[in-house]
Amino acid sequence: MKQQEAWREERERGISNMQGLLKFITCGSVDDGKSTLIGHMLYDAKLLFADQERALELDSKVGSTGGAVDYSLLLDGLMAYRYFTTDNRSFIVADTPGHEEYTRNMAVGASFADLAVILVDASKGVLVQTKRHTRICSLMGIKHIVYAINKMDLIDYDQNTFKDISRNIKKMTAEYEFSSMFIIPVSATVGDNITNVSSRMPWFKEGTLLNYLENIDITDESGEEGFVMPVQRVCRPDHTFRGFQGQIEAGSISEGDEVVSLPSGESAKVKAIFSQDAFVTKQKSGKAFKGQAVTIQLDKEVDVSRGCMLCKDTGLNVGKMFIAKLLWMDDNKLVAGKNYFLKIGTKMVPAVVMNIKYKIDVNEGNHVQTDKLYKNEIAVCDISCSDKIVFDEFKNHKELGGFILIDRINNMTAACGVVEHSLRRDDNLTWHNMDITRKLRAEQKAQKPVTIWLTGLSGAGKSTLVNELEKKLFAAGKHTMVLDGDNIRMGLNKNLGFKEQDRIENIRRIAEVSKLMNDAGIIVLTSFISPFRLDRRNAKDIIGSDSFIEVYVSTPLEECEKRDVKGLYKKARSGDIPNFSGISSPYEAPENPQIEIDTTGKSLEDSVSYIMEQLEKYM
Repeated sequence: MKQQEAWREERERGISNMQGLLKFITCGSVDDGKSTLIGHMLYDAKLLFADQERALELDSKVGSTGGAVDYSLLLDGLMAYRYFTTDNRSFIVADTPGHEEYTRNMAVGASFADLAVILVDASKGVLVQTKRHTRICSLMGIKHIVYAINKMDLIDYDQNTFKDISRNIKKMTAEYEFSSMFIIPVSATVGDNITNVSSRMPWFKEGTLLNYLENIDITDESGEEGFVMPVQRVCRPDHTFRGFQGQIEAGSISEGDEVVSLPSGESAKVKAIFSQDAFVTKQKSGKAFKGQAVTIQLDKEVDVSRGCMLCKDTGLNVGKMFIAKLLWMDDNKLVAGKNYFLKIGTKMVPAVVMNIKYKIDVNEGNHVQTDKLYKNEIAVCDISCSDKIVFDEFKNHKELGGFILIDRINNMTAACGVVEHSLRRDDNLTWHNMDITRKLRAEQKAQKPVTIWLTGLSGAGKSTLVNELEKKLFAAGKHTMVLDGDNIRMGLNKNLGFKEQDRIENIRRIAEVSKLMNDAGIIVLTSFISPFRLDRRNAKDIIGSDSFIEVYVSTPLEECEKRDVKGLYKKARSGDIPNFSGISSPYEAPENPQIEIDTTGKSLEDSVSYIMEQLEKYM
C-alpha cells in the first residue's frame, strides 16, 4: 500500500516518469496457462517477496511438477487479483477462470479492466471460448487486446503455426473496434517472451509481453468534456450544511460553476468542493477532477438525492427506455416481459425486458432470432424502466452506459449490459396530468378505488367468488368492474398464447387496465390463476401497493381436480394441455396475501361473507 500511495503522490505532483496504472485481465479457455503466465512474469521480474518466492518453490516440490516451479500456484481461485509494480508502471491483474460455467466471473473481471490478455493454446488454436471471451471483452468496453499464443514449446516453436493462428485471430476480430491489438508467441511454463526475449523464436522481433504491457498507452480521451458525478450520498451533518457526495466520472468542476441536477433539470452554482483525505478538507484550488471522490455544496436548495446526477455541458439522456446489449448470466432463462431491478450508476429502479430483438452467435457474430435467452448468451434487447434514469451510450461514458439486472426474488445479478442507444419513442411520449384527478373521481363515487386480485389454482372457486363479491359490492352502492381470465383472453389478450412470455404479458396488460380503472375511481375485481409470485409482484408495482389487495384462494389441488367442471385437469394429466398450472407448470402460492381462504367444505355465502369482512380493513 505504501508503494501504491507513493506512486499516486508522484503522479499528482506531476513529476512521475511512470506510465499510468494498467488494470488488465487474463482470460481464455481452460488450461491455456493463464495463471502460469502471470506467475512466471512475477517470478522472473523479481516482483515477489522473499517469503512468497520460497513458499512457491517449496509448494512446487511437493506438488505434481516433479520439483519444477509451478508458477500457477501464485494465482488460484475463481478470481485472483494481484497488484505489482515495475520500474515503469503499476499493475492490477485479475486472473479469470476459463470454464464456461464461470463466464460470470470473467465478465466481472473484464468490467474493471483497461486491457485483456487472451491466451490461446498453440496446439489447439482459436476455440469457442476464445471467441466468447473476445466478445465479452468488447461488450465490457475493453479497447486494448493482447493475444498470447501460449505453449509454443509444445509445437517446437513453429512459426507457420503461429502465423496461421494469427490470421484466424485477425479474421475473428475484424468486426470489433479495438484501439490496439498485439499477438505474441509465448511459453508460460518455459518463460519464452514473458519477461525475456526468447532465443528459440528469433523470427519474432516485437519484444516481450511485460515490455509491451509497460509501454502501451491506454489513455482514453472520451467522456472528458463537461462534468458528470452520480450522487452516492446526501451529507447532512447539521441543519446548516447539505453536501452531495460521489466520485467524479467525467470532466472537472470548479467553485462557481453552474451544474444541473438530473433528472429534475434544476440548476445551481457550486459553492464549495471538499475532498476526503484523513478528514474532509476544502479543496485549496477550488477544483476537482475525474476519479476524485468529493463532496459538493451548492448555493441553493435543489432536488438532489441518491441516484441523481450532477453535470454540466453534457448531452446525457433522461428517459425510461433504451436498447441494450446483454450478457445473460442467470441459470434461469430470460424471456421478454420479466421484471428485474436495474442498477446504473448509483440509481436502482424496477425495469422490464420488453423484447429480445436477437441473440448474437458467439462463433460468427450472426444475429439469431429468438424469444428466450440462456446462460452465457449475448443478445440485444429493449428495456423499459419504471422511472426516469440518467444514462448515456456506453461508447461515450462507460460508467453511465453500463448496468446490471438484479433478480427481484433472490437479489442475484442476472445480467450485465451496455446501453446501445435510447429509444426514440420514449422521447416522444409525455404523461399528461388531467384536471379531473383520481382523487376527484373517487370522491364523486364515495369509495376507495382498489384492485382485489384473486389468485389460485383452476377450480379453486375464484370466478364464482368474484361474481358474488361484485353483487355484494354493487348492492352496497359501489362502482365495480370484474376482469375474468377467460373473458380477457377472448378480447384484450386474444393474441396471447400460454407460453411463459405470453403469460407474463397477459398479467402485465391486466395490471395496466386495472390501474386505469382505479384511476377512474372504480373498484376492480380480478380472477386469474397468475401462478408466479414475480408476476403478481409486478402487477402490484403497476397498480400501486396501496391499491392492490391480494386474495389467495388456497383450495388444495385434490379438491380442484374433483371439481374439474371443464375437464382441464384430465387433459393436462394426459398431456393434451401443456404448461397447466399445478400439473405441468408450477403454481407459486402467495407468501403474505392480505386475505386467504380455502373454499373446501364452505358454502359460497360463508366464503363471500368472510372475504367481505376482511376487505373492510383495506377499503
